[in-house]
Amino acid sequence: MKLIIEYLENYDKSWGPLAYKHADDSGFDLRAAIKEPMTLAPGQHAVIPNGFKMRIDSDDNAFELQTRPRSGLAAKFGISVVNSPGTVDFGYRGEVMSILINCGKEPFVINPGDRIAQAIICPIVRPEIVEGVVDDVTTRSDGGFGSTGVK
Repeated sequence: MKLIIEYLENYDKSWGPLAYKHADDSGFDLRAAIKEPMTLAPGQHAVIPNGFKMRIDSDDNAFELQTRPRSGLAAKFGISVVNSPGTVDFGYRGEVMSILINCGKEPFVINPGDRIAQAIICPIVRPEIVEGVVDDVTTRSDGGFGSTGVK
């Protein structure tokens, strides 16, 4: 399998090519392909262009590209990907973009070329969806999310 990248006009080649920084990295960084700095206020989200189109060259369509937060930006500034992980479907051919949100307490400035998210190629499993009966046997309570407590 190969990931075919087409850089767009808003991707500055001086930033270097998209690449894995280390041999054992799961993902590669996505950059803010913007012309001017922009500020995300606390609680604000924005769609940030990443400056490329892509095609996954594979014998089947059982893969997707996922956009995810960068752990350093999340830990230090509260910057995350709103729909984490963001899905870029196998057949999508438009510009890849990241939807960022500032969950922090301070405004966050995004500069052109900043590494703002990361991308991971993931396999997709598509089960056959069939109607049937779902057994009522469960070891969990009916309380829903968080019903088992913290400790």
